[in-house]
Amino acid sequence: MAEAARLGLPVAVHAESPGLLEPPPGRRWRDYLASRPVAAELDAIARAIVLAEETGCSLHVVHVSTGQGVRLVTAARERGVDVTCETCPHYLVLDEDDLVRVGAVAKCAPPLRARADRDDLRAELAAGNVDFLASDHSPAPASMKEGDDAFAIWGGISGCQSLLAIALTEGFPPELVSERPAARFRLPGKGRLEPGADADLVLVDPAAAAELRAEDLRYRHRHSPYVGMRLRGRIAATFLRGRRVGDGAPRGRLVRPAPPG
Repeated sequence: MAEAARLGLPVAVHAESPGLLEPPPGRRWRDYLASRPVAAELDAIARAIVLAEETGCSLHVVHVSTGQGVRLVTAARERGVDVTCETCPHYLVLDEDDLVRVGAVAKCAPPLRARADRDDLRAELAAGNVDFLASDHSPAPASMKEGDDAFAIWGGISGCQSLLAIALTEGFPPELVSERPAARFRLPGKGRLEPGADADLVLVDPAAAAELRAEDLRYRHRHSPYVGMRLRGRIAATFLRGRRVGDGAPRGRLVRPAPPG
């Protein structure tokens, strides 16, 4: 963090304190949920904030799963710490019962939380205290998402294709997936609709709604916990720097952050 502060770059933290991760009493989904308690996430967020405050580092906490975690970030920011946080659609629309119901495709870390925690997180987002939404996309072949051992199964949710649709369906502010991330990471020309910006555009039919099917997924490994959900907002076209993309041909270049200040 001291070196990142010297370079003017942010540090992103996955917040779970290893010492508070409980040894599993069993190997099923409820055991996995119990092994990664909310306390482990809150302890890690608090520690990261203290270190960021001491070093003057810019801190970003990724995939926050609870409203309590968001409030730690908000309180630190109010006293002058340069800290932001993001959450993911799965923490906002799914809960721990969904993991037990659908299994491996909904395994992630931190894990899905109780419904009360989910609702608390949604309230923090509605209050404007969550800085942006990210998919935390983590693909894996089906062979790594199978088995009876909840701890051995690959952890990660395939979600990038559904990010915008869930935001539109749930009424989350669209700037949470565009303007705010670009501003936080100082990506010049990104996240804005104005002269001089990069003309990165997505055209959406907001009236279109359909049930997500596995065959609709563009991933190499076609599984998602959102399969079966009715999502609103069909993407009609995507443009990168004013050029239409989506035909499968790779395009783009490395985007470096602008200098601080």
